[in-house]
Parts: sequence; structure tokens; C-alpha cells
Amino acid sequence: MAEPTVKPASTPEKVSSSPQTRKTLIEKLDNWSDWSSWDEFYRTYSGFVWHVARKSGLSDDEANDVVQETFIGVAKNLQKKKFDTSQGSFKSFLLNQARWRILDQFRRRKKQYEREANIHFDEDEERRTAPIDRCADPQGVTLEKLWDKEWQDQVMELALRRVRSLVSPRQFQIFSCYVLKGWSPERVKEELGVNAAQVYLAKHRVGRILKREAERLSEEAGH
Repeated sequence: MAEPTVKPASTPEKVSSSPQTRKTLIEKLDNWSDWSSWDEFYRTYSGFVWHVARKSGLSDDEANDVVQETFIGVAKNLQKKKFDTSQGSFKSFLLNQARWRILDQFRRRKKQYEREANIHFDEDEERRTAPIDRCADPQGVTLEKLWDKEWQDQVMELALRRVRSLVSPRQFQIFSCYVLKGWSPERVKEELGVNAAQVYLAKHRVGRILKREAERLSEEAGH
């Protein structure tokens, strides 16, 4: 059966505003004709992979290639049942899929540079200049730290989008200005026309829901 088409990633995709749980979504990918689930899967994770690739030192075009190759690899592995949602972490599975594609891009860049400049780096010079050594050591410690940071940012974005649908627009606006934007209580009261009780109520109520949703999303990913 033909693989799902992976569309170009010239710009990072926005995550879905009401995402299915990761486990539910991944399980649906067994059905190759379920294009809506594949599309949601791509929209949820393509921007995340792209940002990791860019922050590891790749160009926009190289990051786009990483996204394409990563999702083709994910599709092939899911088709071959190489990821079991009941075992292991999807976060680690996706990292492993993206890691080699990022390293491949640095290898290609190095070979291209050596061909064009006709330069052969010695071991010490290569270690000083090659981004591959800076972004991903043999154990992947540096890349994993970057991955974890971006993953947590994505979890928080997903949680915020979920919270927005669970609370009133007014409460979310107050919470956003006071907590996310860092406005002072006085500024929030003045610009939004609310009182101190409303500010602190929104902070605690929305903050509690946000924490719950972020924890739920993290648990689904296997941390």
C-alpha cells in the first residue's frame, strides 16, 4: 500500500488546537487510509521536529529535509509495527527517527563543503568547526537536552490550546496577560477593566487546569 504523502515543510506547522491523545492518534495511524489522522499527526509534530533541527544548527532547507525524511521514516516504522504504544516512549521513538536525519544533514554539508573547498579537516580542526560534534555527541546528550526543551515547549503550547477551550475567553485573557505576558496586577485591572479578585481567580483556576493538562500530555508521551 502506498505511503502517506508528506507535504513540504517550508514553514513550521501549527499544532492542532484540539489534539487527540498521542496514544489514540498513533494507534489510528495503522489505518493508511485515515488521512485526517495522518494530517493531524503531521501538523502536531512537524513544527516541533523543524525547530529542533534548526536549533541544532541546520538551515531552513536542511531542516525541511529533516522533517520530510523523519516522517517518511516514522511512516515506514509504523507500517512495520516497529513502535508499540503499550511499550516505550513515543518521545524517544520520534527522537531516534529525527536524530539520524539531523546527523545525515551535517554529514552531507561537510562532504559538500570539502568538495567545494577541496579541504580535508584533521581530527582536531573538524571537532572545532563541525556543528555535528557540537549538536550531538555519541550519546546524544546535547541533542537530547535540546529535544527535551523543545518537547516541553510543545507540551505547554498544546496544553494552552486545550485550556483555551475549557475556560471562558475572559478568564483566559486575564490569565494570559497576568501570567503569560507578565503584566502587573494594576495593569491588568486598568486595561481589562477587572478587579483584583478576578485577576487572582483567573490565575489560580486557569493555572490549575493548565498544570493538569500539561501533566496529562507529558504522561501520554512517556516523558
